[in-house]
Amino acid sequence: MLDLTSLNEKISLCTACKLGEDRTNAVPGEGPKDPDVMFIGEAPGFYEDREGKPFVGQSGKFLNELIKEAGLTREKVFISNIVKCRPPNNRDPLPDEIDTCEELWLSQQIKALQPKIIVTLGRHSLSRFLPNETISRVHGQPRLKGDLLIFPMYHPAAALHQPKLRGTLISDMQKLPNLIKKENKIENQEVPAQPETDEPNPKQLRML
Repeated sequence: MLDLTSLNEKISLCTACKLGEDRTNAVPGEGPKDPDVMFIGEAPGFYEDREGKPFVGQSGKFLNELIKEAGLTREKVFISNIVKCRPPNNRDPLPDEIDTCEELWLSQQIKALQPKIIVTLGRHSLSRFLPNETISRVHGQPRLKGDLLIFPMYHPAAALHQPKLRGTLISDMQKLPNLIKKENKIENQEVPAQPETDEPNPKQLRML
């Protein structure tokens, strides 16, 4: 098992791409070491860069509201971004910046945390897991990506600019509790004994 604390310390010192040159603080993410749900946004903003914590600005306040809609608390979920340092002037992270951060850190965080569900927030986060999908088409619809269960949502900041998306985000988030229950049931259910055979044991498939 990877040591999440050690991993976060390494992220805080990272200078593997240009984003590390101008940041005030890297923002590794925060939450428990064994979350059911991991939220992955795009990149830290002004307030996140200043405090070293994810989603502490206006979009963070709305995310907190959304988490409550799912019957959860912020302390029960892990929150991070695909890149860990603020892009200058809040521009979109560049592909090479995303690739570097994903390879070095995000993939390692996912391995360490082993969340049951990854909630992608916004199109940039979605594209790292489901590159052929669009957020407008798949939001609120769980998708399997290998062993990962991906639950795409609009970024909370989108509702600040397009108020009509607020209801969409709330509606999508309200689907999360049943999804968590389903994943917990799959994890806890007993696997029936297999008959003796020379054939390899069949893998149990999840049906969404």
